[in-house]
Order: sequence, then C-alpha cells, then structure tokens
Amino acid sequence: MTQLDGITKPKTKRSKRFLESRAPKLSEDLKTAMIMKGGNTSETVTQALKDVYSLKKPNAVLYKKKNITRPFEDSTSLEFFSKKTDCSLFLFGSHNKKRPNNFIFGRMFDFHVLDMVELGIEKYVPLKQFKAETCPEGTKPMLVFAGEAFNVDSELKRLKSLLIDFFRGPKVEGIRLAGLEHVLHFTALDGKIYMRSYRCMLKKSGCRTPRIELEEMGPSFDFVMRRTHLASEQLYHLALRQPKALKPKKKKNISHDAFGTKFGRVHMQKQDLTKLHTRKMKGLRKRRGDAAASQDEVVAPKVLKES
Repeated sequence: MTQLDGITKPKTKRSKRFLESRAPKLSEDLKTAMIMKGGNTSETVTQALKDVYSLKKPNAVLYKKKNITRPFEDSTSLEFFSKKTDCSLFLFGSHNKKRPNNFIFGRMFDFHVLDMVELGIEKYVPLKQFKAETCPEGTKPMLVFAGEAFNVDSELKRLKSLLIDFFRGPKVEGIRLAGLEHVLHFTALDGKIYMRSYRCMLKKSGCRTPRIELEEMGPSFDFVMRRTHLASEQLYHLALRQPKALKPKKKKNISHDAFGTKFGRVHMQKQDLTKLHTRKMKGLRKRRGDAAASQDEVVAPKVLKES
C-alpha cells in the first residue's frame, strides 16, 4: 500500500478488501476485546484473565506475552495494539505492591482511549473450582445489574455502560427460549462490585411454562473500584452519535399517549353521503305484502280524483 497526502491507496485486491473492512460503516461490526497482562502479574491475575477470555471468546484476543505498559500514565501502546487488531475494548491485568491483583476495563473511540476503570480483585474463585457444566462458546449472556448505586453514582453509571459494552455479545433479531443459558449478575453494595456467573436451567413444572433454576458456574469476583479515567461529556456524546441514515424518520400525523397507545390522523376530502352504499340486512328488508300495500296507498288517491 502506498500513502500519498495522508491517503492510503491499495495496490492489491487483498489490501483493498482490508481497507474496506476497516472503513466506517452505517452498522458497525461486532466489538472485540483484547485481553493482555502487564509486566508484573500474579498467578491470580493470569488465571482470572483466562477465565474472562473463556466468557468472552470467540470475540476476544488473548495476549500471552507480557506488555510493559501503564495505561493510566501512557496509553499509546494500547492504542497501537487496538489499531493493529481492530479491537475497541480491552482488559489489562497487572499486579504490584501498591495495587495488587489489578484489572483495568476500557474502551476505545477512533482508536483512542475513551474510558478506563481500574478494579481491584479482593476475592476470586476460578472457573475450574466449579463443578457445574459450562455454557457453549459464544453464548450471548443476559446481563443483570442490581444496586441503586448503578443509577446514582456517575462513575458507576459509566462502569455499567462499559461492562454492557464488554459482555453484551452480538446483536440478534430473534431469541429462542433454550438459548437463554448464561446469566452475568453484577451487584453494587457497600462500595464493592460483585460479579457472578450463572447457568440457567429449564426444569419441568407441570405446565407449559418451565421452572427456571440458576446454577453458579463461575468465575466469581469481588471487585473494589480504584482509579477511573472517564471521557468528558462532550466527547462521550460524540462517541454515542449515530449517522442520520440510521435514525428513524418521523412520521406525520402519528402520536403516542402516556400509555404507549398509537394515534393517527387521516385527512380525507368531503364525501357525498347520498351515494353511500350501506350494508343491507335481512331485518331491514320489506316483505312482498307490505310492499304491495304501500303501493296501493300511493295509487288509490290518484284514482279517486280521476273519477
């Protein structure tokens, strides 16, 4: 590929297809995540990264080598790997004396860091310690957020949005009941965030609606929030902007009330009701005898006048 005046021009068809895949689209591709560890990591962080990768794959890239970088001080290396692998989400694990067993969840906008939240692992139960059966790879999880803090605290609001972006999975048009197998539950309580993973099982209930049971399948995390790097409101709203082609067009003369009822106004020209054909019902039809009697009443006065 050659680059002239800041414009990259492809030389081969393969490079042309590559550039077209990276070009902006009306409907963006599925977000993928890169999972990497820092220069100093503990066994807990390494195993935890693998467990999160097992929940996220196949929409994730796991880096096995160490990356000596500090995202809160210099994020250029993260932005480089993001552009190289076309990943808009990342999870960085590190460990040191000041911040032991550290997770950094983050996301990109235009290959630059938008949001970063640092969470410390206080308690961790790995996936291999649970004897329950795991869900198939690529299962779209159901996300549940419990706790008033997710709707009140500004930092936890942004963390909720970040976790939804990270674990939401692909967009689907239809869902079958048997496909709702995986549940990710996040609870904010007393300054901590509890993450639990459950497998949803459908049991017989004696009626058409099945009985639902949740079985914890792991991994299990108890997080505490440490540092945050959040985008400004202006940049955040810019990242949420949608192209005009995707916005629904406003329909005229259609409104909705507070209960969601749809009302429409139809404009018609003035009609001539004399030519309106109504439905002829049997009960309104005249009998033959009644019709003959009515004709005699009309004709009789005319005969008397002539005589």
